Amino acid sequence: MEKIYDMVIVGGGPGGYTAALYGARAGLSVVVLERMAAGGQIAMTHQVDNYPGFVDGIDGFTLAENMQKQAHRFGAGTKYAEVQKLELEGDVKRIHTDSGLFVSKTVVIATGASPRYLGLPNEQELTGLGLHYCAACDGMFYRGKTVVVVGGGNSAVADALVLSRIAKKVILVHRRDTLRATKVYHESLQKAENVEIVWNSKVSQLMHDGRVTGIKVENVHTGAEQEILCDGVFVSVGRQPASKLVAGLLALDEGGYIIAGEDTVTSIPGVYAVGDVRTKQVRQVVTAVSDGAIASHQAEEYIAAHDE
Repeated sequence: MEKIYDMVIVGGGPGGYTAALYGARAGLSVVVLERMAAGGQIAMTHQVDNYPGFVDGIDGFTLAENMQKQAHRFGAGTKYAEVQKLELEGDVKRIHTDSGLFVSKTVVIATGASPRYLGLPNEQELTGLGLHYCAACDGMFYRGKTVVVVGGGNSAVADALVLSRIAKKVILVHRRDTLRATKVYHESLQKAENVEIVWNSKVSQLMHDGRVTGIKVENVHTGAEQEILCDGVFVSVGRQPASKLVAGLLALDEGGYIIAGEDTVTSIPGVYAVGDVRTKQVRQVVTAVSDGAIASHQAEEYIAAHDE
């Protein structure tokens, strides 16, 4: 007879392992299904300085590993498997993976999201070495320095404003002649005296000597190139939620994020979305772990109500 878990968590990032920790401590049988290593995006972060409790910061890989060990300490398990198909309707959910079938009363989707990349040579190698995708996470490393922000939407302008309070100079590179950001951001940007905008331009090359030293930009109309020297580059051209697995099963917003509020409840009873994959204003480690705790509480109540 196949085992029926109380909770199966798809994705082993901070939100997933927090749900596992809280669920296991509450006496639920819990397993995390992770395709690669624990941590997701955070495992590739060189230094995490904005997670409370670590005065001198901590590298992302160690933080993720510690979260996994803590969940395991209370009885949660991890299976390294790639989820191929989900059957989420009904009281018993079925999770098909390349390592077999898992059956559960509840499912937590914690698959995360990844930044959209520029598609340039050396982009992966330079990530964390002057090339970043989160101003709130890494902006503090550039106090008094010159940085570039690539993008023109709300996120890019918000990043430019965050960095304008830290860096000496911020150069915003946008491929159009007007920003896509809403008006409220335009007004704030105009007041930031250390922000310069390079219009109608795209980044054609990352200049580096082992870490980023500048960029080459190409005018999209004339093809003319120019070099911009800088200490760091922040790419803000959108994020891609890892929601393909639940497309057609759960309600998604126009950006592909799972529609779920602060209660993490999705469009199917007994299924919860945590971390970067769900609709939310702030995508940070601290908000992901909050989601995990809430999802576990929701799952407990759901199981108790259905076991009566």
